[in-house]
Order: sequence, then structure tokens, then C-alpha cells
Amino acid sequence: MAIKPLIEVGGSPVGKRPAVVKASAIHRGTRADATGKAINNVMLLSMPGHEFSLLQPHLQYVELPQHFLFHEPGEKVELAYFLNSGMTSLVVQTTTGKSCEVGIVGREGMVSACLAVDICEAPYRALMQVPGDGFRIIASALDNVLANCPELKKELLRYVFLQGFQVAQIAACNRLHEIEQRLARWLLMCQDRVDSQVLLLTHEFLADMLGTGRPSVTLAAGVLQRAGLIQNIRGAVRIVNRQGLEQAACECYSVVRDYNCGLGLK
Repeated sequence: MAIKPLIEVGGSPVGKRPAVVKASAIHRGTRADATGKAINNVMLLSMPGHEFSLLQPHLQYVELPQHFLFHEPGEKVELAYFLNSGMTSLVVQTTTGKSCEVGIVGREGMVSACLAVDICEAPYRALMQVPGDGFRIIASALDNVLANCPELKKELLRYVFLQGFQVAQIAACNRLHEIEQRLARWLLMCQDRVDSQVLLLTHEFLADMLGTGRPSVTLAAGVLQRAGLIQNIRGAVRIVNRQGLEQAACECYSVVRDYNCGLGLK
């Protein structure tokens, strides 16, 4: 079943899609924090130099292991994180213990983006699903910096909108599309942020993220493997044929990707 972009009025998307970030605008590794740690976060690399000089003293490098918990829903958000590598899952969990992923964050954005709109209470659980590293900043310091960094503020507000759009599209996807299509979409979105053919993800984890049972994920992964698109490895999934996987995914992947292209993703 075809799903149009969710944000529409009279059949046409509201506003305009974000402009594609040109390759010349982002030079990975050409900026560093105050201690010399290289920065790969797209948002930090693309912000104006004079604004970055105001933000840089407040950035603290951190390693982010798998399952690192940033915050639970309802908790006060004390820190924001700009990821250098790895991937964060935004997860909704019910009172029965069931959970479902509603969004992901990679090096294109910021964990705890709610701070950009002066909301200090976390709406979701945020945890590190693919280990990596990044830079954190105290919420009050970020607020002070944003008062003097209009371009960064604008980019963060745009990111908040795109994150909300991603949540809405994934919600529709989880309701309307088959598990094989959803799994293909999720693997592609993950690879866009991790830049690796091998994704360290178990079927149990994938079931939690897709809001379904492990047997369903195992069957779907088997279908994709027999089609020559992925290879199931113990504790991991290898993407063998990305082009074929894109064809197997529902249109939700291309819809979200077209918006995310403005954030420096594939």
C-alpha cells in the first residue's frame, strides 16, 4: 500500500524540503574540540566558524558504548550529545514492557534535540544501539550558546522538525507495511548512519525496534537472505546488495531519505 508523505495540505507537502548539503560545505575531520579530538558530526562541521568558536569550549568528548542510556522518558535532560559515530535509538515503551523504536540519530544530528525548543523533559527513551563516540554539552551551556548562534539554532530547529517527520512516517510504516519491507527500511536507515556493511544487531533487538516478535523478524530476515540482499551472521547482519534492499523496502525509506539528504546523509 502506497503511503504519501504525511505532512501535506491539499495533496502537496507543506513548505519546502531542506536543501541538500553540498560536499564542499562539510569537511570531515577538519574541526576538533578544545583537546584536539576530531569532529565528524555533520551539524558541527557545517555551522559557521564564528559560531563554532563559541560552542567549542563547551564540548566534551565521550565514548558511547552499546546500550549507553542517555535518558528515560519524563526525565530532566541535563546534557545534549552530538554523535561522531554510532547510532542512537529513540524508543517508546508501554507499561506492559513492550517497546518500539520511533526514530534514530546518527552523526547527522543531536541527541536530546528537545532542548532546541526549550523542552527539558525527555519525550522518549534514548539509548546507544551501535557503539560510537561524540561530544556532549551541558544543557544550560547550550542554551547560552544558542542565544548568540542563530545559524546553529536554525539548523537545530530544522532538525527537530525532521525528527518529528521521521517519527510520523515510521509510525505509519509500522502500521501499514509488511515486516520484510519494514526490516529492509530499518537496515537501510541504520547503514546510512553507520557507514558499514556489517551491522551488529541481533534478531531480538530488531524485533524490539520494529515492535514485533522475534520469530517474525527471523522469518523476514530469512526472506531477505534468500533473495541475496543480506547475510545473517550470529549477532549481526551483513548488507550484501544495497540496491536490491532499497527495492525491497517500502517507500517510507525513500520519503525519509529525501528529507534527510539536507542533513548530509546518503
